[in-house]
Amino acid sequence: MDLNGVFDAATQAAGSVAASQATNTNTPNSATAAENTAAAVDSTAVVYEKSKLSKAEASSKKTYTPNMEVVNKLKSQAQQRADQLQSLVDTLMKKQGETHAKANAFTSEFWTKFAASGQTVDELAVKQAQEDIAEGGYWSVGETSSRILDFAKALTGGDPDKIDEMQAAFEKGFKQATRAWGTELPSISQDTYKAVMDGFDAWRKESGTEVEA
Repeated sequence: MDLNGVFDAATQAAGSVAASQATNTNTPNSATAAENTAAAVDSTAVVYEKSKLSKAEASSKKTYTPNMEVVNKLKSQAQQRADQLQSLVDTLMKKQGETHAKANAFTSEFWTKFAASGQTVDELAVKQAQEDIAEGGYWSVGETSSRILDFAKALTGGDPDKIDEMQAAFEKGFKQATRAWGTELPSISQDTYKAVMDGFDAWRKESGTEVEA
C-alpha cells in the first residue's frame, strides 16, 4: 500500500471515532434511559393506585338507616308504660279522695257530691276510712305515694333514663283525677303529689342522674 492509501484509511478511522463520541454526548446512554423510563412508570403507577384507593374508600362508606319497626315498637312500649301509670294514678287519687271524704263525711264539703248521688255512710265506714287515711293506713300519703313509685319502677325495670317519662305520666294521671273530681283534690292528695315528686327526685339522686340547679 502506498502512503496515500495509509493516510486515507487513518482519516476515515478518526472520523468514525469522532462521530461516535458526538453521538454519545448528545444521546443518553442505555442505563440512564432505562432509569428515566422506570421512574416515569413508577410515577404513573403511584398516581393510579392512589386514585383507585380513593374510589374504593368512597364505595365502602356504609349508609345507616333507622329500623322503624324497632323504633315503633319501643315507642309503643313507652306509651303503654305511660298509659298504665297514668291510669293507676287516676284511680288511686280518686279513691284516696273518696276515702278522705268518707273519713270526714259529717264535716267535709267533699262528701256532698256523693251524698247527692244517693250514697250513704255509717259511723263504722267513717271510722274505717279514718284509719285508712291515717299515717301507715292503706290510703295514707306514705302508702299511696310508695305504691305509685314502686309501680313506676316496676314498669321501667328501675331504668333511671325513664324517670322523666314516668314523672310526666304521673302528672297527667293526677290532672285527670282532678278533672274527674270536679274541683281541687283534697289536701291528702296534694300531699301525696308532693311525696311522689320528691320520690322521683330521690330516684334520680340514687342513680346519679339528678339535674343540677
